[in-house]
Amino acid sequence: MVDNRYATALVIGSVLSLLATVYLSVAVGTQHWYQYSSPPVKYKGRNASELRDDFMNGESDEKTNAETMFRLNGTLGLWWRCILVPGRSHWFKEPDPKMETQCVSFTLPQQFSLKYKQLGNHNNEEDLLRTYLWRCQFLLPLVSLALVFLSGLVGVCACLCRSFTPTFGVGVLHLLAGLCSLGTVCCFLAGVDLLHQHSTLPEGVEGSLGWSLYLALISFPLQMMAAALFLWAARSHRKNYTRMIAYRVA
Repeated sequence: MVDNRYATALVIGSVLSLLATVYLSVAVGTQHWYQYSSPPVKYKGRNASELRDDFMNGESDEKTNAETMFRLNGTLGLWWRCILVPGRSHWFKEPDPKMETQCVSFTLPQQFSLKYKQLGNHNNEEDLLRTYLWRCQFLLPLVSLALVFLSGLVGVCACLCRSFTPTFGVGVLHLLAGLCSLGTVCCFLAGVDLLHQHSTLPEGVEGSLGWSLYLALISFPLQMMAAALFLWAARSHRKNYTRMIAYRVA
C-alpha cells in the first residue's frame, strides 16, 4: 500500500518529466536556438540568390556559411541552419519579393567534423575546444532523452512488479538527464561565443537567443524537479517501511 503523499509525488513527477521531454524534443528538432538580424542592404559582388545557392548546396565551408547567416537573417539550431531569402520568381523580378525561410540540415559527418581557429582554412590549427563543444551539443540532448526513456521503462517495470524500490533509480536517471540538458545549452552558448570570436559580426548585424534554446533551458528545471520528487518519494517510503518493520519486530 502506497501512501497518498508518495503517489501524488509520483504523479506530479511523471507530468513534469513528460513536459520536459516534449520541450526538449521540440527544441532539438527546431532551428531557433540562435538568430541573426541584419539590415536590408544590397551586398556588393554577390546577391542574395548566389548566397542562397552556395548555402543550400551544403558544400561551402564554415566561414561561408557563417557569413551567409550573418547577412541573410539566419537562424542556427542543433541540427539545422536557415536563412531568410526572397522567394523565387518565375520570369519577372518583383520589386518587393516575399521573403521565405530555407533550411539545410547538418549531416552526421558535419556534426563530428573538426573545427579550425581560422574558419574555412583546413591548413590552420585545429580548434579542439570548439570541436568537442559542437559534438557535445549534438550528443547530450540525445543522451538526455534516452535516459528519460530508460527511466520510463524502469517505472513501468516497477509498476508491473508492484515494487517501490526502482523509484530511486528513476530519480537518478532524471537527475542525469537534467544535467545533460543543461550541458547542451552551455555547450551551444560557448560554441556560438567562440564562433563570434573567430568571425566578427558585420556592422548592423545583431545576434539573439531564440525560443528553441529557451525550451531546452526550461526542460532542465523540470527534469530536476521530477528527479527531486522521485528521490524524495523513494527515500521517504524506504524510511517509513523500515520503521514499520522495526515496529512489527518489536
